[in-house]
Amino acid sequence: MIRSLLARIDLVAIIDRLCPIQENKARYTHGQVIAMLIANRLTSPTPLIRVEQWARRWAVKEIFGIEPDALNDDRCGRALEALAEQADAIVGSIGAAAVTAFGIETLRFHWDMTSMSVYGAYDQADPAYATPKPGHPKDHRFDLKQVQVGVATSADGAVALLTRAYDGGAAEISQVEGALRALRELAGERRFLMVGDSKLVSYTNLRAIDAAGATFVAPASRTLVGLAELAAHDPTTATIVDWAAQRDQDKLFHERDVHRVVEGTTTLRGPKAADPPFPVRTVFSHSARRAETSATTRTKQIDKARAALVVLHRNLGTRYYPDEAAVRARVEKITAECRVGAWLRTHVDTDPDAGRPHLTWFFDPDALDLAKKADGWFALLTNQSIEEKDAAGVFLDYKGQEASERRYSAFKGPLAVDPLYVENNQRIHGLLHVVGLALLLFSLIERQARQTAGPSGKVPGLYAGRPARPTGRLLLEALADLRLVPARDGQPAYIPRPTPLQQRVLDLLGVDPTRPP
Repeated sequence: MIRSLLARIDLVAIIDRLCPIQENKARYTHGQVIAMLIANRLTSPTPLIRVEQWARRWAVKEIFGIEPDALNDDRCGRALEALAEQADAIVGSIGAAAVTAFGIETLRFHWDMTSMSVYGAYDQADPAYATPKPGHPKDHRFDLKQVQVGVATSADGAVALLTRAYDGGAAEISQVEGALRALRELAGERRFLMVGDSKLVSYTNLRAIDAAGATFVAPASRTLVGLAELAAHDPTTATIVDWAAQRDQDKLFHERDVHRVVEGTTTLRGPKAADPPFPVRTVFSHSARRAETSATTRTKQIDKARAALVVLHRNLGTRYYPDEAAVRARVEKITAECRVGAWLRTHVDTDPDAGRPHLTWFFDPDALDLAKKADGWFALLTNQSIEEKDAAGVFLDYKGQEASERRYSAFKGPLAVDPLYVENNQRIHGLLHVVGLALLLFSLIERQARQTAGPSGKVPGLYAGRPARPTGRLLLEALADLRLVPARDGQPAYIPRPTPLQQRVLDLLGVDPTRPP
């Protein structure tokens, strides 16, 4: 299956054209080695030092004609270094080849970034490549350095067409313009849409996207569109959107979450005083379930803070809280732990008669009322005109962003990239792009199976013997125990008859395992 996909997107030839082999005695090209590393990531991810053992177990010689002993860690490492030198050009070319070969629509992309922890110090890192640095790791491994990856997925099938590697300390908000240029090449001359999270939103980024003739949709942070602006809208007068999350698809209408939208405008200010204001169309969106969840969470936070403050008040002047400094420190800790800083008002001083610290506190009713009115609301910024997309359409575009989150779960899960350790950061850079290319194939497998799965969209027996929508992970697991019997005593190698489920999966993907290499 993997061999078939690699051939359709011409991966080996593209890499060999951009990374020609410099060693006359090399048995295999960089493209061939990288193809094997991609196959390894899709089937049984292993450290570079064990790729040779994987190749022996997974019939690499029989399927690809490559001797396993050629895939030692040094050869794999040199291929990664070669890939790193031309990574952007290679990923862009292979992404374009996938668009052509599979007819992928490129009018809408979803962009997001994530971090991966790495072992090792990398004190002599090459600044030309993604450099491990301390940051804000999403896996909370603060003892390790990290690198970052940005992935652009197509709305059509959630195909991961573009991967970019960044330094561990790079600000997400400043990495958009390079990705924008690469997406422009994939989309051609057409006006495409770039959907992202709140890290996409900055004056510089949105102006650059607009100037490039592209469009954007991204949520505004609470610092940009505050509670007062959100609370100004009444959900009862907003337009209901005909959309339901996957978890609500099988529920009755009155059991589903209700989403509403209303039009507005936000004016962005540039970092310099001379920057002209940038008015942006804003779609305010309200979720009834989200509002209910926020109210419940706030009540729990307040109750927890109130209980802690009562205990504190009871122990004022004791050895635990003998003075104002100790009381203030405890109040600050309660405020942070319970997350009630927006509503809690406190005053600490010393009683002149008793010489003991004194504390007064209350929850601001005006702030609580403002928070209640803002519950469930968030703001989406876009430069699409109403003629191009109405408010409901902007909301639906943004809801496709979960495709990026699903791809990151594959990046760190089935493709096993977190955390990692290799010899130098040039190889890290190359390995991250290998995983990005593996993610491209992973998503192509899923897209093709879903397109051919039939009216129900499910494959019988795919998940625990039950019908299920095909995912890249389930499809790979279904084929994982296919076996090849090696050639012996004049008998050619052959693949025993697949199970009915395996045959169904191979048919969906248009692959014939009995066809010789």
